[in-house]
Amino acid sequence: MTYYTVSLNPTEEQAMRYVTISPQEWIDNAVKNRARVAIDEIVALYTKRALDEGVQIPTTRGDIVTDAYVRGWVMSAQERDELNPNTP
Repeated sequence: MTYYTVSLNPTEEQAMRYVTISPQEWIDNAVKNRARVAIDEIVALYTKRALDEGVQIPTTRGDIVTDAYVRGWVMSAQERDELNPNTP
């Protein structure tokens, strides 16, 4: 498991408390939800390509994401940026 730390200055902390009871829960939820969306995108891309190429589809979403990277069917944002540094 990977851990990330977010630092808020006092003003940012107050602002977050304006919109949520628990800034930590809000941050955790935002990140986990974005990861879920990315997983859904990878699973969709993988499934289409696997069906087109006759590749057996793994049984779990985690295995699909892992295999998508192993096969080179998806790349990290950093890898995509290094290939095309001038694209937004």
